[in-house]
Amino acid sequence: MNEKIYRTQCGNIHYWINMAQGSGNITLIFLPGLTADHRLFDKQIEYFEGKYNVFVWDAPGHAKSWPFKFDFSLLDKAKWLDDILCRENIHYPVIIGQSMGGYVGQAYSELFPNKLKGFVSIDSAPLQRKYVTEIELWLLKRMEPVYRYYPWKSLLKTGIKGVATSSYGRKLMYDIMMIYDGDQKRYAQIAGHGFKILAEAMEANLPYKIKCPAQLICGEKDHAGSCIRYNKAWHKNTGIPIAWIKNAGHNSNTDAPKEVNSLIVKLINEL
Repeated sequence: MNEKIYRTQCGNIHYWINMAQGSGNITLIFLPGLTADHRLFDKQIEYFEGKYNVFVWDAPGHAKSWPFKFDFSLLDKAKWLDDILCRENIHYPVIIGQSMGGYVGQAYSELFPNKLKGFVSIDSAPLQRKYVTEIELWLLKRMEPVYRYYPWKSLLKTGIKGVATSSYGRKLMYDIMMIYDGDQKRYAQIAGHGFKILAEAMEANLPYKIKCPAQLICGEKDHAGSCIRYNKAWHKNTGIPIAWIKNAGHNSNTDAPKEVNSLIVKLINEL
């Protein structure tokens, strides 16, 4: 994987890429969730590198993509992603987004519906306004103080056990969160801004239709927000296939990497 930098008016985005299979072939675009970084997909990169072109980033403001001004929208993230894909001559992107990464994927599909060739949602949820309540939107826009004043040790414990069930997944999330040890303000900014732009994207009430082959994945023990409820409704309303991962939490790709990888392969084979 080659580390590269894309410069925006708000800051630099660090990403890792391997295009050894050539630009005429499928490229798997791995997008980590809110507060996570590129390491969230280590098990996927390890499996797919050498078989397909692969890409993963530290989202704006996260990990190495710092410093960064928090004055961008979810659609801005999708536009920057497209700028990077164009720069790297990527013509057949398949977005695999975990949680917030899945929302970025839906925003990308809204802006560039003919570019996206495949979409895998891992413990994410639909971006359409109809799925969320008024109180959920109200809370999403007011989360930064919660993360700023919540005791760090308790936040660390909750953040680790709340997203993963496996020892590997929990250790990985611990390592990721420890980047912000001693700088809880930055962690709170990342989380607060992320939830805020998510709410704003939902309030925009855009179609956010997925027009390419897609796969929904959700851990049976995903207790992050109302993820299970959202995915049941998403599957019911759209008919997009859904796979429930036994004993997996919100980061099901770290709790059950083999199963998630096989589902990604299945989607690729259908393209």
